[in-house]
Amino acid sequence: MTGAESVPDAEAYAGLGGWTPEALALPGVVRAVLSAPHPVLSRAAGEVDPTADETVQLAADLVATMRVSPGCVGLAAPQVGVGARVFAVDVTGHPKAVTVHGTFVLCNARVVEATRWKPGREGCMSVPDLTGDVKRASRLVVEGDLPGTGTPVRLVTDGFEARALQHEIDHCAGLLFLDRVAGAHAVYQRKVYL
Repeated sequence: MTGAESVPDAEAYAGLGGWTPEALALPGVVRAVLSAPHPVLSRAAGEVDPTADETVQLAADLVATMRVSPGCVGLAAPQVGVGARVFAVDVTGHPKAVTVHGTFVLCNARVVEATRWKPGREGCMSVPDLTGDVKRASRLVVEGDLPGTGTPVRLVTDGFEARALQHEIDHCAGLLFLDRVAGAHAVYQRKVYL
C-alpha cells in the first residue's frame, strides 16, 4: 500500500448484517474439489467484482460443495479450479469453534489485524491424506465484500473460525497449509478420512 491509497474507515464496514447464502437467490452446483499438486492451487487468485453474475454463482457453488463435503468448514474458489478471491466458511457445530458467524462467503478478503499466534492441526480437502501443525493468529480481523450486494464487511473472530478464515485466505493467495508448516516433522498422515 502506498501513501496515496486511502483506507476506508471502520464505520464503512458492517458485520454480516444477517447475510445468509439464501441472499444469493441461486441454487449452487456441487463442483469437484482439486487435489494438490494441481497448478491452480499454487497461483494467487485475482480480485473479483462481488456483484457480477459469475461471482454470485461461484459463491452459491462453494456453499453447495462445502455442504455436501463431510467435515468441511471452508472452501476457496481455487480448490474448485477458479482463480478468484472468493471463499465460503462455516464452522457451525465444530467442537473447537467458539465464535461462529454461520455460513458466509467473502470476496476479496484481506486480514487487517492478526494477533495471539498459536499452533494447531489443520487438514484440507485438497490435501486429503495429510494434516499438519500450522501457527495461526487466534484473534483475527478480516475485511471483504459480500457476494451479490458487494457490501463491505468487517469480521472480528477468534479461535477455530479465525484459523479457518486464514486457511481460506491462504488458498486465495496460492498457498496450502503445507506451505505454512515448520517442516516435515509437523506433517502427519491423516488418521481418519472424512
